[in-house]
Amino acid sequence: MNRTSVSAKAAVLGTAVLALSVSASACASAPQTGGTTTTSAAAGGAGAYTWWDPYPQHDPASAWAKRVDSCGKQAGVTIQRTAYDTTALTNQALLAGQEGNAPDVILLDNPAVSTLADAGMLTTMSDFGLDTARFDKNLIAAGELDGKTYGIPIGANTLALYYNKKILDAAGVDPGSIKDWATLNAALKKVKAAGKKPITFAAIGTEEGSFQFLPWFWGSGAQLTQLDSPQAVAALDLWTTWVKDGTAPNSVISNSQNTTWEQFLTGEFAFAENGTWQIDSAKKAGFPTGIVQIPGKDGGTAPTPTGGEFITVPVQKDTKRYATTKKILECMTTPEGLVETGTTFAYYIPSTAEGQQAILAKEPGLKPWVDAVKSAKGRTSDNLGTKYPKISEALWTGVQKALSGSATPADALKQAQAQAKQATGG
Repeated sequence: MNRTSVSAKAAVLGTAVLALSVSASACASAPQTGGTTTTSAAAGGAGAYTWWDPYPQHDPASAWAKRVDSCGKQAGVTIQRTAYDTTALTNQALLAGQEGNAPDVILLDNPAVSTLADAGMLTTMSDFGLDTARFDKNLIAAGELDGKTYGIPIGANTLALYYNKKILDAAGVDPGSIKDWATLNAALKKVKAAGKKPITFAAIGTEEGSFQFLPWFWGSGAQLTQLDSPQAVAALDLWTTWVKDGTAPNSVISNSQNTTWEQFLTGEFAFAENGTWQIDSAKKAGFPTGIVQIPGKDGGTAPTPTGGEFITVPVQKDTKRYATTKKILECMTTPEGLVETGTTFAYYIPSTAEGQQAILAKEPGLKPWVDAVKSAKGRTSDNLGTKYPKISEALWTGVQKALSGSATPADALKQAQAQAKQATGG
């Protein structure tokens, strides 16, 4: 891809990048607070390979930096690592593509892959010579655009319903009985009748709100190409009813995922929607916890959105560098490598069947999360690509209107569909 085409497309995509301020809590890392530069090995000279990632909280002495460094050593090179927060990383990547000085490797949140791919600055995995067949199809789909794969997932995390076993036992609720929305509602009513708070979630007007709503949206059978379908209205009606009747607190409209988790840790709520990244925190809670999959409206497990980063390879003028870059990527994505990455990030679920089996051999208790990841779905899947951030913004705006009572779920989503259609041009 020549420099001119990258520059032109990057300029067009500037506004889309701002909409991709995806929740850091939906990724492997903790909340990120700003750009930072670190190096996982001595900077080296012209032979150094450059690596960018969205983990500024992991300094050169961290397990993650050492993990990256070890893959450089295996490939026989020094890796110079630079870390930015999630949004800054995508902006810096587009700028680097425009200026023709992109790094050798960029690790970025999965919805941003299509943004960089559409800008023409990423090599396809097939052109790069990396086999992607071993990666779970539902996970690697987030790195696909127009039938081509532009990155590989180093792992994935997703959502489920954490529960407070003490509250459920007192209310006579068997978590195993929750199979669909009807049985979930029955469980929530029992909790409420026992004088406890049934459920909390994050419906804040950002990508976090869309991220948390998508399991219910997809679990109803709705599609992101039609935000005002009857199925979509049913999903928003579920959330709206919970807020109106006190099943969920009014605070959900401003709750971030971290706020929701803090509410759950008080021990006052029976259920909280949250992600794989809270596994360690749940173990330290002052009460016994467990998880159940978010149910589909009529049964089965609802597709939940995948969080997590993809390794991508920007276009390089010197194509001879690709051979070494490939060795670095292969080191990161062996079954053992995926497990090492997964445990480094507090149970980031590997993206291949072999990796999943390997991590379960070490941590059998992760099976519910492995199952959740297997049924998860990329937010940019269905070839939505760079349209996703615009659709997501329309969706979270509609959710906010319904939960605040300024519009009915049907009217809120009708407005959301019109907004999304105008923003995406069709």
